[in-house]
Amino acid sequence: MRVALFVTCLNDAVYPSTGVATVRLLERLGVGVDFPAAQTCCGQPQFNTGYRGEAERLVRRTARAFAGYEYVVTPSGSCAAMVRHQYPRLGGAEAASLASRTYELTEFLVDVLGVVDVGASFPHKVTYHPSCHGLRLLRLGQRPRRLLEAVAGLELVELPGAEECCGFGGTFAVKNADVSTAMGRDKARSALATGAGVLCGGDNSCLMHLDGILRRADAPVRALHIAEILAATEGQGTGEGRDSA
Repeated sequence: MRVALFVTCLNDAVYPSTGVATVRLLERLGVGVDFPAAQTCCGQPQFNTGYRGEAERLVRRTARAFAGYEYVVTPSGSCAAMVRHQYPRLGGAEAASLASRTYELTEFLVDVLGVVDVGASFPHKVTYHPSCHGLRLLRLGQRPRRLLEAVAGLELVELPGAEECCGFGGTFAVKNADVSTAMGRDKARSALATGAGVLCGGDNSCLMHLDGILRRADAPVRALHIAEILAATEGQGTGEGRDSA
């Protein structure tokens, strides 16, 4: 099986370690991974701020970039939700076809590959934040938790108020900075209360927001994408991309 990696512009520009981890994980599971070089932004920022024309051009570009692939996998619930829920309305048949072939990473692992234990090792206490797009639009449910529970050495602890928004919301964090920061601080306090050393999730946009708050408070918790945990094996670790960012 070969898939196309839709890495997303945020991961490509800010958190490339997540894209590397996704490839390493999929290849370890016997999946060949291609990276269509024509991919850019999915158009979500433009669409969410009312620039429909600009968004439609990016939708059509993205649909062309991933044409011909049976499966398109992305380590981003937010971007996957954009493709699945908005593309059929914005880009015609080609975009609708892409919507039907696009999977968020944990969804692809559990539903398509049929695996829960991916052979990972991560001996740390971890708490999981389900992002709004993954929770409410993609309805990922227990898939991420099942994958984390199967990781050797990982202690998964419940995050209080897990279903509450972290406050990022893309441009919401810019237009409503005070509210966004207050919501993020609430989520950060919940993460600290668990005693976990790692706060993980499936969207680096949410994790970027929370990691900034945690770092400014000099909190003993780091944010890490679930792909980097699932890609980790005994003696290999998660790489240095997040820690050095």
